[in-house]
This record gives sequence, structure tokens and C-alpha cells, in this order.
Amino acid sequence: MQFPSIDPIFLSIGPLHFRWYGLMYVLSFIASYFILRAESHRKKLSLSTSDIADLLFYGIVGVILGGRVGYILFYNLDFYVANPLRVFAVWNGGMSFHGGFLGVITAFLLYSKQNKIPFFILIDMASQCAPVGLGLGRIGNFINGELYGRQTDMPWGIIFPNGSGVPRHPSQLYEALLEGIVLFLVVRFAARKSSVTGIQAWTFCAGYGLFRFIIEFYRLPDAQLGTFWGIFSMGQLLSMPMFII
Repeated sequence: MQFPSIDPIFLSIGPLHFRWYGLMYVLSFIASYFILRAESHRKKLSLSTSDIADLLFYGIVGVILGGRVGYILFYNLDFYVANPLRVFAVWNGGMSFHGGFLGVITAFLLYSKQNKIPFFILIDMASQCAPVGLGLGRIGNFINGELYGRQTDMPWGIIFPNGSGVPRHPSQLYEALLEGIVLFLVVRFAARKSSVTGIQAWTFCAGYGLFRFIIEFYRLPDAQLGTFWGIFSMGQLLSMPMFII
């Protein structure tokens, strides 16, 4: 199938251009606010609307800074060492989930200490937000025609604009399904079936590690890295510990 003609810019106002990918981030942050608020009420935490907004702000900073630093360190360090000013060119892409994951952990540790709330209670709450952001983010990747999969002869293979003219796995949609919808339902099920603190967080950790490891076999490895030992991608090497731990 040919890649559908989707303009990555959904709205232009003069020199300002608003992209679908950026909209996915905004939608995920809005959804996260309501999820955090609902979970706060369910756990009977004395968090005000302002407290929830502060917690979300910590999470956003953790995602953006961690995601950017993680991409630089894990995926393209040599390039950014040679071009240090490009570190700030976030509009050109370059975010890492695993970096964002570590960034959120760091941010929530700080929030936990400042507000005297157990860390794992906060991470449990965040574990229901993360799949929403992951699912929407992968849809944004698909709209951009980026991070596509390896070549395939399956009937649902898609010929992406920059995919060398061959049909490829729409791995972004695989990830949106597994890391987004399925993982959200699994974590939410765990939250409703057990009141033990940490269950949601570790369920998310294991679920993401497993799903990402599997999907990476269908996703095209990063050109600047390729595979390690001819088998594993960087995404798999970073996801494997999440599942094992």
C-alpha cells in the first residue's frame, strides 16, 4: 500500500505552523492531567488541582529533557559532539523513550521528596499516563512517515515516502497498538486488581520492555547504529533490562 498523503502540518497561521506530532504531545499531556487527577482521587491523596498541575509539569520536564539527553547519549553522541549547537534543535526530532523514562523517574523522585509522597505511589499514577503518550506519539511518527519498519512482503506493508520505494512494516502502528492501547489496558487491569503499591509501575516496566523488544524485530534499526552482534537494536538493549528487572 502507498503511504497516505498526510500533511504533517495541520494548521498554519502566518509564519506559525502547527504539526500533528506536536499536537500528539499536547493531547497526551492533557490526558495525563485527567488521569493523574482521577488516580489521586482513587488513592485518596490530598493533592489539590495545583498539586496535580505541578506534578504534571515535573513529568513534562522529565520527558522532554530526559528524552533529548537520552537520544543524544544512546543514539547519536558522535554527531552532537561534532555539532554541539544542534543539541537545541529539538524541532528536527531526536527523542528517546528510555531517556524520557529515566527523566520522569528523576523528576518524580524530586517531587516525592519535596512533597513527602511515597515515590512509587507517584510512579504508579504515571504508569497509566505513559501508554497514552506512547500511543499518540507513535501515531505522530506514522503521520510524519518516520521510524518505519523493515522491508516486508505482507499485504499491509506500506511504501513510505523515504522508505527506498519498498513496502515496509508500519511498525509505528504496531507500537501504538501494543505500547499504547494494550499496555494501558494491562496496567489499568493491574491497578484495579491489586492495591499493592508498585504493581502498576512494575507492570508497565515489564510490559513496555517486552512489547518494545518484540516490535524492534520489525522496526528498521537506526541507520547510524545498525544492530549489535548482527541481531539486537539499541532499543532492544535498552528494553531488555526493563523486562528482566
